[in-house]
Amino acid sequence: MSKRAQRITDTPGYMLHASAWRETSLVVQAFSREHGCLALVAKGAKRPYSVLRPVLSAFQPLSLSWTGGGEVKTLTRAEPAGVRPLGGGALMSAWYMNELLLRLLPREDAHPALFDAYDAALARLAGGSRAAGALRRFEWILLRETGYGLDEDDPDFEDPRIEPELRRSLRDRLEANLAGRPLSTRKVLMALQRY
Repeated sequence: MSKRAQRITDTPGYMLHASAWRETSLVVQAFSREHGCLALVAKGAKRPYSVLRPVLSAFQPLSLSWTGGGEVKTLTRAEPAGVRPLGGGALMSAWYMNELLLRLLPREDAHPALFDAYDAALARLAGGSRAAGALRRFEWILLRETGYGLDEDDPDFEDPRIEPELRRSLRDRLEANLAGRPLSTRKVLMALQRY
């Protein structure tokens, strides 16, 4: 059954991951506010003078346009929609959030509240906020939006006294939903927190 080709223009999104496809193109895993996670082919994006090459950066807000009706769409335009300067431990936290989104969200399942939480977490990380608070808030909303959350009020994510128990609780819930597929970034994050 084929879907009718659709044209989406200027929707907010982020590039979660990119991998080489053929000689000059990329397959981009993107997260869009209105369309969820999707795969986009960025034709010619690896060419030295491609307009897509400098724009397609992880953790940077984008305005995305694409066309297509199949499982993999064709990226027609990507423009920067801001700058999020991330460095050090903040980068590892951002990679961890990307891995969670790629592992737990089905394709083309929109979660505007989760997109907003991801965007807010990146803003906090770029602003130098405590990574633990930003990550726990994001994990909490991710679990709630995917139907695995707790039926209780949001805790104070910035309270360092409850952070260890909150981290343990959220980690257990996430691992139960990953069904034996451990996150690569979690191992690295845990090792970094020891230093």
